[in-house]
Amino acid sequence: MEASDASSGSGLFYWAGLLTVAYFALRVLYHVVNGVRLWALGDPKAVGPHLGAWAVVTGATDGIGKAYAEELARRGMKVALISRSQEKMDQVASEIRGRFNVETKTIVGDFEDREAVYDKIKEGLEGLEIGILVNNVGASYPFPQYFLELADLDKTIDRLININVLSVCKMTRLVLPRMLERSKGVIVNMSSFAGYNPFPFVTLYSATKAFVDFFSRGLNAEYRNKGVIVQSVQPYLVQTKMTKIRKPSFFVPTPETLVKYALNTVGLESQTSGYPTHSLLAWISRILPKWYRNKLMVDICLKARAHNLRKLKEN
Repeated sequence: MEASDASSGSGLFYWAGLLTVAYFALRVLYHVVNGVRLWALGDPKAVGPHLGAWAVVTGATDGIGKAYAEELARRGMKVALISRSQEKMDQVASEIRGRFNVETKTIVGDFEDREAVYDKIKEGLEGLEIGILVNNVGASYPFPQYFLELADLDKTIDRLININVLSVCKMTRLVLPRMLERSKGVIVNMSSFAGYNPFPFVTLYSATKAFVDFFSRGLNAEYRNKGVIVQSVQPYLVQTKMTKIRKPSFFVPTPETLVKYALNTVGLESQTSGYPTHSLLAWISRILPKWYRNKLMVDICLKARAHNLRKLKEN
């Protein structure tokens, strides 16, 4: 009996081990196949004039917003730019018309304004067949800081919520009804890697981006069967004025490179990192223990805070 019990126990361990190995092998295979599907193949035809003639992009004069406007124009869509600087919009609109031979429209809108700005935007969008809305406009901290250290804290709270949160809700409110009437359309909401995990020392910014992500995924579940796709994009660092990174690298793409990859994931992922190496970082983040992720974020942000404080003192 004892020998039989030992044999039975060994058999159980064998099959448990075999099943564990098979499980992890299948998970690795899934990630490989999914990675090829997303990043090597994608769906370049998911976004284009067949959705509607016009693309609308907020925060469209620099960085990721400008890159979205240019890439959508490259794909044959007319582009409506929304930003607070008429001069910058005129320059970007002129460049887009010259390079891609598409119609453009500019609408001045300062998203720090809670209400009046949306009446102007509604009027400016009147009559446009909008195929895609890119809610890109955003604001962050000048550098990592304790929450109570933020300059003019009450104003900063209002500013980040108005720009990062309210703009996404209000712009969606303006555009979604007409998309539903046609049973087609795409809304891309720019979240952030900082909205994927809590990001100490940019806590308010991180929280607003977490809202954008949850709002996007919830709306996608509500409206996808009605023909409208809502996507949350959560990139890591990108070479933009906001990040103050001057040169692209393996983990830091240019805005143009990020956008080309991200647009090809529309319809394939409702929540995307937008770029292959950023997807890798998100996967690594998921498997790290929460306490270690938090410690890592704290250490990185405290170093950045100390560096910026030294620079301020030197100046």
